[in-house]
Amino acid sequence: MRKLILDDIIEDIDYALIGIHCSIEDYRLAYLLNQFLNLKLKRKATDIKYDDNSCYSIFEWQDEKQLTIWNLVSNTSKIELEHVIDANSLFSNQETFTKTQHLIPEYKKVNFILKISDNPNASIEKSILNKILSIPQVITAYTIDANQLKITDQLIFN
Repeated sequence: MRKLILDDIIEDIDYALIGIHCSIEDYRLAYLLNQFLNLKLKRKATDIKYDDNSCYSIFEWQDEKQLTIWNLVSNTSKIELEHVIDANSLFSNQETFTKTQHLIPEYKKVNFILKISDNPNASIEKSILNKILSIPQVITAYTIDANQLKITDQLIFN
């Protein structure tokens, strides 16, 4: 009898992550990445949505030549919540406030995540990072070690 251990398969991370700090809109960053990295990122028809009502924009490009999938995902989601101040009074007041959720909670200051499937080798990854850093609107960017993240399920987009 043979036994397949799934933990070994699931633990294997075969993608690179780059955290990007910038203050521009997602579509502008996707456009700039397309220009500087020669990509063809396009906004997906549906955003990534979770049970806690958080919603993250996602851009994707499937590079048929390199057999690589590129994803640009927002790391922040703003959720409007209503809170009833006093339900027993004649005039109940509702207060609305905004809560910020993060796709990768360990990196709350990162605005966007660039995920490159089929983990590129170190020299290609460094070249990609240098091109991203050359974009004037990008404050900073750096690689994120996916093995150090507590939860990686939220990075499966397909």
